[in-house]
Amino acid sequence: MNPTDRDTILLGFKNWFKDSLVESHKRNTEKLSDITKFNINPFLLHYLANYLEGNSLPQSLAKVLVYPRVLGTSITTSFGTLMQTFITSVLNAYGSTTSGIDIEFIDAIDGRRKYCQLKSGPNALNRDDVSTVTQHFTAIRNLARRNNQADLRVTDTVFCLIYGEPDEKNSFIRELEAHFPVYIGKEFWHRFTGDEGFYFRLIESVAEVATEFNMKDVVDSVITQLSESVEARFSDLYGR
Repeated sequence: MNPTDRDTILLGFKNWFKDSLVESHKRNTEKLSDITKFNINPFLLHYLANYLEGNSLPQSLAKVLVYPRVLGTSITTSFGTLMQTFITSVLNAYGSTTSGIDIEFIDAIDGRRKYCQLKSGPNALNRDDVSTVTQHFTAIRNLARRNNQADLRVTDTVFCLIYGEPDEKNSFIRELEAHFPVYIGKEFWHRFTGDEGFYFRLIESVAEVATEFNMKDVVDSVITQLSESVEARFSDLYGR
């Protein structure tokens, strides 16, 4: 892959992050002003509010509910859900017409064409996914044999992850790795682009995008609105 193609991916990733991921994150944050969006554990809520803020006022209770969703589960879920958008919009030039394969590329390390299923991070697989990926990869090998493509090797069907470190792979990914290569984070981007430092350039590009967004007012507004619902739900605790 030449430097121009790498720069195109970096720019596309930044635009995808801004236009898809950030906007989705904002919409999901705004929904949290509704108390019905939460499954509240009444045994922990007040403890966590005191742990975080030193009191159990409605505003503190609301923060305990909102912060984990805004900074954890919401954005993590969105990233994984929107991954297909990233693949089709940013990596569309490498898209595959082969069933069960997201992209195809020439491996910059071994020079062979790879048939790649691409997911987000080190927890992207569950138990059912292992058999699904295995079936797809096996079908490709069987088709190659029928078409007399003897050159296709087991190591040419690869499972790749956008981010993460090798020691972070969950047990299901490790189970798949016993049969097929798994490239995660830095190794995937190195093989895909030929640039050993591309993974870190990609992270830096998102850091640049991040400076354009300050959602503190949005989050504060959601917490204020939610605190009113929390106060109504737990009104007996506030002398009402």
